[in-house]
Amino acid sequence: MTDLRRRMLEDLQLAGYSPKTIKSYIYTVRDLAKHYHRSPDLLTDEEVRQFFLHLINERKLSKSSITIYLCGIKYFFETTLKKKLHILDIVRPRPSKRLPVVMSQDEVRTVLKLVKRPHYRMALTIIYACGLHISEGVRLTTSDIDGKRNLLRVRDGKGGKDRYVPLHKSAQELLRAHYREFGEGSEFLYPHKESHISIDNLQIAFRKALRASGVNKPATVHTLRHSYATYLLENGENLSTIKDILGHSSIVTTDIYTHVTEKTTTRLRISLDGMLTGFQP
Repeated sequence: MTDLRRRMLEDLQLAGYSPKTIKSYIYTVRDLAKHYHRSPDLLTDEEVRQFFLHLINERKLSKSSITIYLCGIKYFFETTLKKKLHILDIVRPRPSKRLPVVMSQDEVRTVLKLVKRPHYRMALTIIYACGLHISEGVRLTTSDIDGKRNLLRVRDGKGGKDRYVPLHKSAQELLRAHYREFGEGSEFLYPHKESHISIDNLQIAFRKALRASGVNKPATVHTLRHSYATYLLENGENLSTIKDILGHSSIVTTDIYTHVTEKTTTRLRISLDGMLTGFQP
């Protein structure tokens, strides 16, 4: 590791960034240096400008990926090097407003039944039942379960925040039975060697089950969280409560689920049926 990379790494650690964010930011600067085969601290404003044009026009990266590059490279120059580049104030990818993919309860059941390994199947089940991020789901421990209050503690969630989410008694029973058979002796609910199952392997298990299921949707593990939130909204839960359960900082983020509920589209379909009454094809 170069001195420059080590300094950026230490700056990010001191600022309290998550390991995942640190890894992403370090990668963006390394990619910039690789593109020019030069140390990034020697690059000019124009060279950085051309690099972003290369990402947009030639590599055709998504807006979210461009944003990660912008944040990482900007942090390197402005925080680690204490150097101002004007181009970094110009690059502003407009955020995409895409609706989340949502699966029905039957679709979720179909997919999860095809997950072969018990640890992966149970981890995905609880991610769905509690609306968790995948990173939150894989590292759950026995001490995170509050059986008396029917709650699950989510430690160090997105943004470094802890929160409690409802844990239904049926989900508790599934977890207890699973732990007695497959996890006893470990602090983790889904142990693997000296730690817990990995995010990558859980994603692979989900993709395999999705392909085998015949469910024709571009779903990911995160789709389970979207489906959970949508289900709550369809059954009358208010947005403010869903926001707190999901750990969103703003209700604007949670509001996206109002666009994808089945009950809303069904009600609209009934309302609109009368519009074409009497029309001939």
